[in-house]
Amino acid sequence: MKSTIVIPNYNGMAYLEKCLSSIVEDVKSHPARILVVDNGSADGSCELAEGTAGVEVVRMGENTGFCRAVNAGIQASDTPYVILLNNDLTIESGFIKAMEAALDNDPKAFSAGAQMRMMKAPDRMDNAGDYYCALGWAYDYGKGKKVSGKYLKPRRIFAACGGAAIYRRSIMDRIGLFDEKHFAYLEDVDIGYRARIYGYHNLYEPKALAYHAGSSVSGSKYNAFKTNLSSANSIYLIKKNMPPLQILINLPFLLAGFTVKTAFFIRKGFGGIYLKGLLRGFRIYYKEGGRKMHVPFCLKNTGNYLLIQWELWVNTVRRFFG
Repeated sequence: MKSTIVIPNYNGMAYLEKCLSSIVEDVKSHPARILVVDNGSADGSCELAEGTAGVEVVRMGENTGFCRAVNAGIQASDTPYVILLNNDLTIESGFIKAMEAALDNDPKAFSAGAQMRMMKAPDRMDNAGDYYCALGWAYDYGKGKKVSGKYLKPRRIFAACGGAAIYRRSIMDRIGLFDEKHFAYLEDVDIGYRARIYGYHNLYEPKALAYHAGSSVSGSKYNAFKTNLSSANSIYLIKKNMPPLQILINLPFLLAGFTVKTAFFIRKGFGGIYLKGLLRGFRIYYKEGGRKMHVPFCLKNTGNYLLIQWELWVNTVRRFFG
């Protein structure tokens, strides 16, 4: 048994049963430990998980956020790999085997993200890898696009989407677990970014197929909760991972990116919430202990920073023309 599957759950009754059923079925042909970490659910989903054969449950007692729940699951695991799965998705047969093979075949790979399709529109992509660009934007590659050949080929990506991904525990021991100051959103980009700084890379493995409902916890694609957290974390992500010189190099792009986002959220009716979130991102870094999580610049990692910077520019182009 190489992997522990960690499923964070908060009031996931609408989807959890189908999620666990698909995992239990796949485990029959490829053994893995199944661990649900419950964030104080009150809808019966925790009890459902406890009553499912082959599933272990860790009760957090309250909503501690995605990152703390996931970290609790990782710390409770005893396998070389950890597979993270959202509670609102189902996996196809062979998923676990394909995920493990991706890391087995590449010792320098920190993570591998699955091919995620939309549950309500299976012919359309939900995620084919997370990308981060010089505008300060993270985005799901292929989101909403028709499934085509380019999404069916394995490749390197900036970071794996934490909704359906496998991670190598030994590298986490070096770079750290998920940053709990994120609470939720962009935490997967952050840990993938950290791995890149240390010289590892992240993969996309299309043979591992999952179907994702999306927005089942926050309630919609755009809402006050998600807007506030995402905007704060977008600032925090930059402050903790980019050295000052890299921030200066990207400053024109970042200013343009955040200006466009501000205008976008004003049109959506969340302009004030977005701007307050940006300010909160600085507060997290400077006043709430975020500086302790800063990735220190190391001269031997200069080549990694240069490669990341090149990708930030390439990913900016990819965002509009990819």
